[in-house]
Amino acid sequence: MKFFLDTANIDQIKEAKDMGMLDGVTTNPTLVSKESKDIHELYSEIVEICKGKPVSLETTTNNTDVIVKEGQNFVNTYGKDIYVKVANTKPGLKAVRQLWDSGINCNVTLTFSAAQYLLAAKAGARVVSPFIGRLDDIGLDGNLHLIEEIEAIRRNYKDNTEHFPNQAETLVSSIRHPVHVVQAATMGAPLATMPFKVLDMLFKHPLTKIGFDAFMKDMGSDERLEQ
Repeated sequence: MKFFLDTANIDQIKEAKDMGMLDGVTTNPTLVSKESKDIHELYSEIVEICKGKPVSLETTTNNTDVIVKEGQNFVNTYGKDIYVKVANTKPGLKAVRQLWDSGINCNVTLTFSAAQYLLAAKAGARVVSPFIGRLDDIGLDGNLHLIEEIEAIRRNYKDNTEHFPNQAETLVSSIRHPVHVVQAATMGAPLATMPFKVLDMLFKHPLTKIGFDAFMKDMGSDERLEQ
């Protein structure tokens, strides 16, 4: 599974890269609004850190023509590694098809059902982002049910460009905790995007700390594992 970081924070992106855990970045207007930098400067710095890895930049309208123009501007400004992030709506998917026809990759976001995944895949999405945490929030088992359905569909058609013209890989999103990541990986989801705090939580286990601290104590060292 490839790990994407769902953030616009430069320090978090750099730390994930230093750990060898950065396969791409996803952003959205909410995440960008939390940073104090000029948006062009911020996007440029993220792309520079990622260097050849996908960076998803989100469009901010539901108008097909404007989405296409925003997407083209993203790619013209920041380079071919940009995935244009588009909401899973009728106008959005029309824009996805137009962008794909012009060679631009899209990340179709706000996906909550297997039917929506199918639509995005047929439109030409490079990746599709099912939001599992938000389904959990309303009492549905977003991970086990939705990702299982999507991965079954993807396996059926993943090598058939007549059905899915641009791969439509599953980018599991709205991840709340490590269990979401492990479950998605078990089901074969190729990609997951997560907040930095979830990535950090993946490293932590109480028995690792107990074992490490015991070894250090036996060696006469005062060093202890910080988690």
